[in-house]
Amino acid sequence: MGLQDHDNPNLPWVEKYRPQTLQDLISHEDIISTIERFIDEDHLPHLLFYGPPGTGKTSTILACARKLYAPKEFSSMVLELNASDDRGIGVVRQQILSFASTRTIFKSGFKLVILDEADAMTNDAQNALRRVIEKFTDNVRFCLICNYLSKIIPAIQSRCTRFRFGPLSSDQILPRLNYVIEQEKVAVTDDGRKALLALSGGDMRRVLNILQSTSMAYKEVTEDNVYTCVGHPLRSDITNIINWMLNEQLDTAYKYVSELKTAKGFALQDILTELHTYIHRIDFPVEVRVHLVQQLSDVEVRLCAGASEKLQLSSVLAAFARAKHMVAEKAST
Repeated sequence: MGLQDHDNPNLPWVEKYRPQTLQDLISHEDIISTIERFIDEDHLPHLLFYGPPGTGKTSTILACARKLYAPKEFSSMVLELNASDDRGIGVVRQQILSFASTRTIFKSGFKLVILDEADAMTNDAQNALRRVIEKFTDNVRFCLICNYLSKIIPAIQSRCTRFRFGPLSSDQILPRLNYVIEQEKVAVTDDGRKALLALSGGDMRRVLNILQSTSMAYKEVTEDNVYTCVGHPLRSDITNIINWMLNEQLDTAYKYVSELKTAKGFALQDILTELHTYIHRIDFPVEVRVHLVQQLSDVEVRLCAGASEKLQLSSVLAAFARAKHMVAEKAST
């Protein structure tokens, strides 16, 4: 991500490389250019940033705050509250209200209130907040940050300019990942890089955390080491599981898969995720693929509801056994 105090060896890389200025941010150029225009023209509205974690929401507003205020006045002009702070109705009525209502006599411009993880705020607190936002608009700007827009009440959504921070693409993550690898002098193979990007899901924070933990656990960051470090099934493990389920008897396949799960500590949920992507690479007839995807989705729903992993593993094996018969029937006709 960004460029910070590189001399502190104890800082996690996520914080060490957090962007400090708007120019350091690696994505969402349209959002950043819009906000820069707002700041330059002194027309900053209330902001609502939403999207998955690790996509640069908090970094963007902190970079904006650094652009707006000099280091000396930062603490007096910016109030940042996170989900770890109490942000019930009492804090809205006391702390936020007192911060918003005190005017800046010697400084021009407005104050900034950053409410990180605003979707964790209660509805009562959000309802109290909407009046505060309205009342002190000439003196204060609010920036709310959340993962789920649906958890923010419509009254607050309508008072803010919304920006969606989507998951980062591999092309956006790779240059920053390479920069960190170069700075930290980590030995990374090409398949290790691909594994990091595959596991990231567009989350820059996750990429750097996995990179740091793998580099501390192993001398070299390879695909197998990355998957082992995060406890994710290896590609070879998934290939074995598919082979057993399609070529072995039901009881033998169950025994092999159970032993592998126990030996490597895999959760059935992780295996399901990998099986899903693998199914699309196997040359199955369309109806067989549809059957498998449908069965796996049902198993996942039951797992989320708290069903037994052993029973659901049997269900997965049964789905593949049925798929095997469907392929055989289709070949014989």
